[in-house]
Amino acid sequence: MYIDTHAHLDFDAFDEDRDAVIQRAIENDLIAIITIGTSVETSRKAVELAESYAPIFAAVGIHPSDCQEATEADYHEIEKLSRHEKVVAIGEIGLDYYKMYTEKPTQMAAFKRQIALARSVNLPIIVHNREAHEDVYQTLIKEKATEVGGVLHSFSGDADFLKRVLETNFFISFTGGVTFKNTRGADELVKQTPVERLLLETDSPFITPAPHRGKRNEPSFVVFTARKIAELKELPVTELAARTTDNAKHLFALNV
Repeated sequence: MYIDTHAHLDFDAFDEDRDAVIQRAIENDLIAIITIGTSVETSRKAVELAESYAPIFAAVGIHPSDCQEATEADYHEIEKLSRHEKVVAIGEIGLDYYKMYTEKPTQMAAFKRQIALARSVNLPIIVHNREAHEDVYQTLIKEKATEVGGVLHSFSGDADFLKRVLETNFFISFTGGVTFKNTRGADELVKQTPVERLLLETDSPFITPAPHRGKRNEPSFVVFTARKIAELKELPVTELAARTTDNAKHLFALNV
């Protein structure tokens, strides 16, 4: 059994066949999907999906690329949504120094504020990190995010950054990118990540794994990422599935 810990099922890429996508996930042995908010609007939609489908849970938060226009009312709404019974994390939050849709000070303020929210409601965080490794790490430590833990999703960074993150209580997740031929060292990062700190994710509709690369990604494709990670870890895929599922249940307090 698998858990996709990071998908964006509210995105319009799924508007024409969302029910079928969710059904395919169930048929491919997924017992839970966490659909992730990136703004107030998408966080509301994530909660609505979680209310509508038993296997779906929600994370709510404001993405670093979406926080430029965030208002006080938006943050209050995220706090309100965070108390919903099917909300299991605050996210997707963090820092993005690659696209820079938002100035660094605004990103940092939003990141710190939402870490504080996570601590106040005792929920883990789902961290977006793109070319902001040192600032992400230092903020997690200084803002005491380790009190609630979380996951660095779609992990990027080098072996040294991975080592430092693993010294905290944060989990690591890899996307379908690990199935690509040119993985830029991702294979070694997977090998260096202990199974007890691994989670599975699709980040669908993005980063579709081989053999479906070029198509829209969806939660059922998490099995292809799992197979590649199991190969790299020299484990039966059934064992990897069981252990990553246990990890997800533990981190997000999932009763599935």
